[in-house]
Amino acid sequence: MDFEDIRKQFPQLKNKVDEKESVYLDSAATALKPSSVLKTLETYYLYECANIHRGIHYLSELNTSKFENVRKLSHKFLNSRYIEEIIFTKGTTDSINLLAYSWGEININKGDEILITQMEHHANIVPWQLLCENKGAHLKVAPINDKGEIILEEFSKLISAKTKLCAFTYVSNTLGTINPIREMSSIAHSNGSLVFVDAAQAAPHLPIDVINIDCDFLALSGHKIYGPTGIGILYGKKELLEKMRPYQSGGSMIDQVSFDKTTFNCVPHIFEAGTPHIAGVLGMGTAIEFLQALDFDSVIKYEEEILQYAHHELEKIKGLTIIGTAKNKCAVISFTMDSAHPHDIATIANKEGIALRTGHHCTQPLMKRFNVPATARASFSIYNTKNDVDRLVQTLNKINELFG
Repeated sequence: MDFEDIRKQFPQLKNKVDEKESVYLDSAATALKPSSVLKTLETYYLYECANIHRGIHYLSELNTSKFENVRKLSHKFLNSRYIEEIIFTKGTTDSINLLAYSWGEININKGDEILITQMEHHANIVPWQLLCENKGAHLKVAPINDKGEIILEEFSKLISAKTKLCAFTYVSNTLGTINPIREMSSIAHSNGSLVFVDAAQAAPHLPIDVINIDCDFLALSGHKIYGPTGIGILYGKKELLEKMRPYQSGGSMIDQVSFDKTTFNCVPHIFEAGTPHIAGVLGMGTAIEFLQALDFDSVIKYEEEILQYAHHELEKIKGLTIIGTAKNKCAVISFTMDSAHPHDIATIANKEGIALRTGHHCTQPLMKRFNVPATARASFSIYNTKNDVDRLVQTLNKINELFG
């Protein structure tokens, strides 16, 4: 694959900051958008704008067809058994909240347990926390080791007959750790627990196969896979979705409405109330097509080379500590420096044209586990190069000179 040609498909990379070429190292927060995705959004809003479903005019029928074709595309992208197992949401956070309400309110009772891990994003902690508080259930947390890897023995020990759901991330947004999710799913299912996988960080970097993973639910966000913000996917096994209650009510999710009683639409439409983010779905469809046109083996190899090079070069910097050194990881390096606070690191990097993210990355319990208040985070994608890493290293060395 020609990764230089791929870079040319992302117009934002032509930007400059203070006359310096832009280096974007914040893809874990949101990925840049290729021209094809931008073209799809432009076409919809400039020439083909119309609402979907129930309209009989040309533009409505055109967009309805395109919208539902993205569902088919997503079904193939995730290798789900049925098209109906694909629900369009606002993103991973919205998907988890939908699941916590629609599945959790029916299936979680007093004394039940939900198991998560120490490396979870707040979005995969707080909804379950609120559910447990409401239902009198217990939230249990599986520990990780000093490298940032799940301790499978402890994970297994924490699952009991009371554990109704195991919810864990595929790839940590802070550590870059790739979890052994097939093994974790197998352990959970052998104990009768259902499995939810947060694939927000994994989807741009690894192929996602829900049958191979053997998860019961999985979520991802469109903006992480080079698509628009405000759109995402919740996958769920059809037999489970059909037993869940509506998350929101209104238009589109109904069958018949009277003042005495309302009956509801079938899956997946029962979970898609109101006018959807039509442009977002279409743009996400184009992003999925962009991803599917790539050779994932080449993508994985290329991104591994960038990550290993970055690890090697950053480890040479005096006073720099990498947080998260798992054997299997991708795309992300979080670090601290003795000479400067993470926010100072990002401020100076910005003056050099480099976009970093700093803070707790919506993983405050994880920060506490490593006894740091915050980290600087460099995250990589298919449009990054070793030259981007070199620019970062030069800047970090400059910071040491300024503050050391």
